[in-house]
Amino acid sequence: MPATTITHHFQKVLDIATRGKSLQRFTSQVQNVVSESGITTGLCTVFIRHTSASLIIQENADPDVLVDLETFLSKLVPDGMHYVHNMEGPDDMPAHIRSVLTSTSETIPVVNGRLALGTWQGIYLWEHRSRGHNREVVVHVIGG
Repeated sequence: MPATTITHHFQKVLDIATRGKSLQRFTSQVQNVVSESGITTGLCTVFIRHTSASLIIQENADPDVLVDLETFLSKLVPDGMHYVHNMEGPDDMPAHIRSVLTSTSETIPVVNGRLALGTWQGIYLWEHRSRGHNREVVVHVIGG
């Protein structure tokens, strides 16, 4: 007789206040949602509900990595009024391009009720606009 698996879903929206262009780690907040869900084996998806910020999984030990990432992306996609879409300021269209080059969602396995991230991995919200914003991140946990 085949095993029966009961699948549960759990969702929560995190409100994250950003400080302007920066990478902000929020791994512990996502882990809190996983713990609250009661799901021990499954998947956790995080999704940002904005087009001028993004999500990445990256180094969480050496802050120089984050500085280098921000420097690289700023050189690759510079701010300025030379874009067709510039009514919202010189940082808006570059923010949209930066979010296209990164991610709006990440999926992480859940093992024994914990995010199965590597030792040096953290989940970051990457604010691409110059001033801070309140960003909404949907966390969806599925499993048993």
